[in-house]
Amino acid sequence: MELSKLLDTTNVAVGIDASDKHALIDAVVDLVADKEAVLDLDAMRQAVHDREKTMSTGVGKGLGLPHAKTSAVKGILAALAVTRNPVEFEAIDNEPVRIVFLLVGRQDAKSQHVRILSRISRMMNQKDTRERVLSASSAKELLSIIHDVETQLN
Repeated sequence: MELSKLLDTTNVAVGIDASDKHALIDAVVDLVADKEAVLDLDAMRQAVHDREKTMSTGVGKGLGLPHAKTSAVKGILAALAVTRNPVEFEAIDNEPVRIVFLLVGRQDAKSQHVRILSRISRMMNQKDTRERVLSASSAKELLSIIHDVETQLN
């Protein structure tokens, strides 16, 4: 499944203000709050925070990948946000994050979940991609960048 098919202007944001990791995760979860696939917003939010307590999803290079598997959704939900300022995220490289992808899926969609996380990692491992994402000035521009990068991966 292509990441760009999970994203649209309603679940992508540029210039998110968040004071800390918890607030940033909440802001990204809020981007999918109105999606039809959300069966229980509070349970979904809790699942993402519970997963984060297990081990930080700050994977380095300014990227956070909060994710969870839960019955509080149907299908797979994704969101993408770029913060206005760096946010401490307890990342493996001890660097703050500015790019955050949220991925939430059902328990029985493990392989699809892992494939999408892997795809995000491959895309964001490229320095020029991260720079392009950080320079986006709107959700529409950010979506265009993701689509372009994903097309190059195929």
